[in-house]
Amino acid sequence: MLAIHFGGGNIGRGFIGEVLNKNGFKIAFVDVNKEIIDALNDKHEYTIELAQEGTPQIKVNNVYGINNGTHPEEVIAAFEQADIVTTAIGPKILPYIAPLIAKGIQKRRVGQSTQPIDVIACENMIGGSTFLKEEVSKHLTKEDMDYLERYIGFPDAAVDRIVPLQSHEDKLFVSVEGYKEWVVDESKLKNTNLRLEGVHYAPELEPFIERKLFTVNTGHATTAYVGKYEGYKTIDEALKDKEVKKQVENVLTETGAVMVEKWQFNGEEHKAYIAKILSRFMNPYISDDITRVARTPMRKLGYDERFIRPIREASERGLETDYLIKTVAKALVYRDSNDEESQQLKKMLEDKSVETVIREVTQLKDETIIEKIANEYELLTN
Repeated sequence: MLAIHFGGGNIGRGFIGEVLNKNGFKIAFVDVNKEIIDALNDKHEYTIELAQEGTPQIKVNNVYGINNGTHPEEVIAAFEQADIVTTAIGPKILPYIAPLIAKGIQKRRVGQSTQPIDVIACENMIGGSTFLKEEVSKHLTKEDMDYLERYIGFPDAAVDRIVPLQSHEDKLFVSVEGYKEWVVDESKLKNTNLRLEGVHYAPELEPFIERKLFTVNTGHATTAYVGKYEGYKTIDEALKDKEVKKQVENVLTETGAVMVEKWQFNGEEHKAYIAKILSRFMNPYISDDITRVARTPMRKLGYDERFIRPIREASERGLETDYLIKTVAKALVYRDSNDEESQQLKKMLEDKSVETVIREVTQLKDETIIEKIANEYELLTN
């Protein structure tokens, strides 16, 4: 069986690649990083190390690379034989690979393939595969779309594994935490006969996605912005500070209240879930840079993202948002000279009122929430 995976980075190799390999797939990694692609084609295998006691290692073999920048035709040709397509490239990059996926789908239609196939976006976003389908559809004819609706699935997914920034002499070697979770919306599958071992198939994905995003992603980003404000450089270092940890716990108590009320998660079980997530952040075998977790602050302050959506939904339910709002203010003052969005945010705040910037970045309409965030920002900057 052949899997096409877009994204030869650490998450692609250290998470999705491991699961696909364990399920017996040959994996074609698609990327524009020449070093990674050349290394994959030279070695046809790589090593994953688990960041836990004993640091066990896992070999992933039967892999090769395709450079979609120089050889897009090879990606399109691979679609004829592919049994599954996955991505782990970042939400912003999905529109750029959509034309190539569209051509791959056209190739299957012209070849009269009636074997259903699923395209699964494994990204930190709600509705990643649905979004990718919309982008792919822009490049298809009506005939292609009829074929897509019949044979090509775009099931949404939730993925969770901490893969810190790292650098190794071996370009393919990757260190990841032992914990991993990959949940797929089975209601949108087209190839219902293919069930990956190590993947959980759920009849309704939204509760799982929101629980993950508003606990793992919100908690991780909170640790980064609060930790940076307090002068720390790594996530585990920041969480050794009892005050930082308390602020993160308070934020997750607020998002947790929304999850319990909205999705009827068991309150005690959700508390245990939060404790598990915090223990993962504090893993002594992972030193995760705050700059990695905090990068792209404008995206993280988006309307449906990890802070603003819980604030909106908590406010609608009359629930507390004080600590979420304090964290948004710290995200607004976050600065990293190497992060484009951080610098863009700084420039916006120099040129406009903080209220205007909050409206533009978050798309919030609720003036009460905007005022609360602005007040917290003023407290941090005055």
